[in-house]
Amino acid sequence: MIDAGKHAVLGVRIDAVDYESAVARIANAAECHTSLAVSALAVHGVMSGALDASHARRLNGLDLVVPDGQPLRWALRWLHGIDLPDRVYGPELMLRTAAALEERGLPVYLYGSRCDVLDDLEQFLASRFPRLKVAGSRPSRFERVSPDDFKALLAAIEASGARCLFLGLGCPRQEVFAFETRNRLNMPVLAVGAAFEFHSGRRPQAPRWMQARGLEWLYRLAEEPSRLWRRYLLLNPLYLAGLAIQRLAPGAFSPDMPDGSEPKEYYA
Repeated sequence: MIDAGKHAVLGVRIDAVDYESAVARIANAAECHTSLAVSALAVHGVMSGALDASHARRLNGLDLVVPDGQPLRWALRWLHGIDLPDRVYGPELMLRTAAALEERGLPVYLYGSRCDVLDDLEQFLASRFPRLKVAGSRPSRFERVSPDDFKALLAAIEASGARCLFLGLGCPRQEVFAFETRNRLNMPVLAVGAAFEFHSGRRPQAPRWMQARGLEWLYRLAEEPSRLWRRYLLLNPLYLAGLAIQRLAPGAFSPDMPDGSEPKEYYA
């Protein structure tokens, strides 16, 4: 079990952990009925914080931010000398967490995506983890909502009896949601991005050899070029340039942002 603490990558604090440590923290929080805001960040997620100080404060306010992408794992080694055995991939983290929750008899709630995706995801979880109870599910409205609507959503999740929330709203909306609920839901909130689409069978995952070499972005770009070209062709070079700057000037990207209140944004 590896937990080497938080280390800044372009001003965003990443937890240098392995799967075993991350799953243990999430499952323990679920068992103790305590809040834990978790996100699996790849390059796009880190860049959303590097380019937006308000969002960086949100990301750095989360309890556990795992290195979802190989480029983040490599950055921890290059910048901080921490050599993790593997990345902590969001879809895989979701499965390992589900297994731990099944073993402990703790139910989950699914929030995000669409009704058809959620239906297929529930079927997948039932076949893979037959003793795991899904206490409830709700699709995303794909819009900002009022504070009252947000409060009602959280009340419904709590009332379901769930002990862990799997969140599939996409980056950066899911990180905003996790930040806003970190002291309002008595359960871990695990933001897993595209895991809902992958595990429901709606979207294929990159071959393992591409994942291992940090080329998952190339596979996804080929799958959805019109939607993702700006994300990868613009942000990836900026990420590499930022790493070079941080390596030469370690204080260039400070994770200690100035005090200030983040704009309240409630996504549902």
